[in-house]
Amino acid sequence: MNTTETAADLPLTAIAALLNSMAAPLRMTAYRGALSPAMLDAPPLEWSAAKTGCAVHDLGWLRRVQVKGEDRFRWLNGMVTNSVLELAPHSGAWNLVLNAQGRIQGELHVWRGEGETGPLELEIAADQYETLMAHLDRFIIMDDVELVPLTNQSALGLAGPRAAEVLARLGLPAPQQDLASAEGAWAGHSVQIRRGYGPLLPHFEVWLPTAEVGALWQALLEAGAVAVGVKTLEAMRIAEAIPAYGVDMVERDLPQETSQLRALHFTKGCYLGQEIVERIRSRGSVHRHLRQLELDGPLPEAGAELSFQNASGETAVAGTITSIVELPLGGSARLVALAMIRGEAELRKQPLVYTTGAGTGIARILAAPTDLLPRQSDSL
Repeated sequence: MNTTETAADLPLTAIAALLNSMAAPLRMTAYRGALSPAMLDAPPLEWSAAKTGCAVHDLGWLRRVQVKGEDRFRWLNGMVTNSVLELAPHSGAWNLVLNAQGRIQGELHVWRGEGETGPLELEIAADQYETLMAHLDRFIIMDDVELVPLTNQSALGLAGPRAAEVLARLGLPAPQQDLASAEGAWAGHSVQIRRGYGPLLPHFEVWLPTAEVGALWQALLEAGAVAVGVKTLEAMRIAEAIPAYGVDMVERDLPQETSQLRALHFTKGCYLGQEIVERIRSRGSVHRHLRQLELDGPLPEAGAELSFQNASGETAVAGTITSIVELPLGGSARLVALAMIRGEAELRKQPLVYTTGAGTGIARILAAPTDLLPRQSDSL
């Protein structure tokens, strides 16, 4: 699994601690700044649950922060790449956070509550939390703004075509649109359901008091969900071509290099790093892009180099694999990767080559994640 954290330094998520106390200790893995179960069943069964049913998974590595103060809308709009001022009530937006040079400092979601002056919240992965909170706090100067961590809240995730059915069995609403939210109640507790971005699968987050996470986990299993570990969560992320900060996009990268235009709003006005984003948009493209690949050959590791034959007939570096997963589709696994690819290599429209200790393979750039829907020969 792609991660840079040292496991000994990381906390268990709430659900990881609970599951460890109920049975034989599970194998934990570092994921997005916390320790979470790597697997809870056989990989093909977990993947099948996500693709055809409803998978429930740990989101205890997410942190939730309320943005308070009279200036919160204006101030936050100037700190992130998407529009905060245009957010409708009960909706959210994925954002990049940049420095003055336009380099990516992290990613987060902004959510807006009910009403014209409703609350604003941030969702930040634990591995970025301290850095981004310090970065944002540094720019609260003469503004009436306060960042308030919501430390008693935690989340579970649901993914798959039957996720809304499982929520309905517990009397919980399931927003119909990506990045929409709804309020509900379960077992006497206020619950917030947020729908995430998913080009292949519907994804939901269910937020509630941390002390109730275990009870909700069990209720979701009884309602038909199948428990999956973060390896399957990671597989879904790569299959849907959703980059993770610190893995597929890092501090030196520019926003347009990530190919994630859904994070950018080009007419919202000034924000930190906006001048560089606009210069790239108006004067020309960047020289490399994050792309999704399908591989034919042995399984490489993240960091493997890709090569191609340039216009002079020489072998040249095409890019680097940042994330890789083996998807268990029927009798034949499919290797899917994310990689930062040079523009020259992409324009040549040739298969890219990689080498591992087990041999050589080729990679082709996928036009869209929908290319990963099962072939007729694939069964789940």
